[in-house]
Amino acid sequence: MGQVLVRNLDERVIESLKTKAELKGCSLEQVLRDVLTNAAPLTPEEKIALFQKLRAMSPPLGDVDTRAAIRRGRDDEFDE
Repeated sequence: MGQVLVRNLDERVIESLKTKAELKGCSLEQVLRDVLTNAAPLTPEEKIALFQKLRAMSPPLGDVDTRAAIRRGRDDEFDE
């Protein structure tokens, strides 16, 4: 598993998280793990932004007939 070091956290944030850990009966480390795990999945907006970024990196298709390319790909599967 990976590790992350976070510097320059406000003391009030740390104290608040310690209090949450104490109330839950677990460690500060576990509370932090839970917070980061819950924050990690991409939102639908972030997924769209990622798709748009990747799409911008790809060359334009131009005059490619995508339906014909798909058909050729399917036909090639049956030739094997």
